[in-house]
Amino acid sequence: MDDSQREFLDELLTTPSPTGYETAGQRVWIDYVSEFADDIQTDEYGNAVATVEGGEPEIAIAGHADEIGFLVRRIDDDGFIQMARLGGSDRTVTRGQHVTIHGEEPVSGVVGQNAIHLRDAGKEEYDEIREQRIDIGAEDGEAARELVEVGDPITFSSTIEELQGSLVAARGMDNRVGTFVAAETLRAAAEAGVDATIHAVSTVQEEVGLKGAQMVGFDLDPDAAIAVDVTHATDYPNAPSDRAADVELGGGPVVSRGTTNHPVVVEAVREASDDADVDVQLEAAGIRTGTDADAFFVQRGGIPSLNVGLPNRYMHTPVEVVDTEDLTASVELLAAFAERTSEYEAFAVDI
Repeated sequence: MDDSQREFLDELLTTPSPTGYETAGQRVWIDYVSEFADDIQTDEYGNAVATVEGGEPEIAIAGHADEIGFLVRRIDDDGFIQMARLGGSDRTVTRGQHVTIHGEEPVSGVVGQNAIHLRDAGKEEYDEIREQRIDIGAEDGEAARELVEVGDPITFSSTIEELQGSLVAARGMDNRVGTFVAAETLRAAAEAGVDATIHAVSTVQEEVGLKGAQMVGFDLDPDAAIAVDVTHATDYPNAPSDRAADVELGGGPVVSRGTTNHPVVVEAVREASDDADVDVQLEAAGIRTGTDADAFFVQRGGIPSLNVGLPNRYMHTPVEVVDTEDLTASVELLAAFAERTSEYEAFAVDI
């Protein structure tokens, strides 16, 4: 990953992009891909599609722009903020965290936590998020309402931290790393002059039901779609091996197999991994992938789709951890796939 790519990744990760409020993050993404895309389109909800024009087929490489967070649900008369969940926010990691409320101007706050001295040892319970309170230091409710209002989005205030080797920790890896891979794959396709038409897609509102991908899949109607999203790395102590696959950081991108994942697209990507000498890991999806691939594949009578996973420790916490080498390998893999897609007249199964 060169300096310009890392700068792009860091800007994506430090630009708040909570579900339903993705505009600032989408602007960062669009500004970057505009340097090499032939065309850029956005829709009414903020989905963004950047295209490198070629021949047939048309392939979409997509990540989702939104991150989990919270909304201001109520402002009480004492000036404390009550929250609502925005996506799959985890009540076990919210207490004692710095947050930012994104109103007309950003407002800093903290999610209150009773001091250990004031709690009964061994009787701790995790309050539901709606029962937790944000302290912004306001004197009373009137003062608080001058700064924030109901419906303002809220994100954790954690920043990027370099760990050992090529590991990086930040909030919102899910799924700014996917939009990063989509953008960099498009750049690689443009530089290689691939024969196919490649669309890089940055969708909105994945965290609340894959909504953006439903919109894009119907409108774009590609011949195949690959959703690039994080998947659970289970290479740390106490990881529940009965709940996820054996996936490790630094092991390369993860190719999902089963249900949503179209077998012809799976095979094409695995062949591309051999061509590019990129190691991949495998993951079974017996019911669904839980990613935008689940929305793409049921559009327009069926779009051959695949989920490619990026290993991620501690998903949906403020300290998600990825290996940047996995991101680089994923770009190499999908760029190799893009170069060989013109060999396929269609991705239909052979019956």
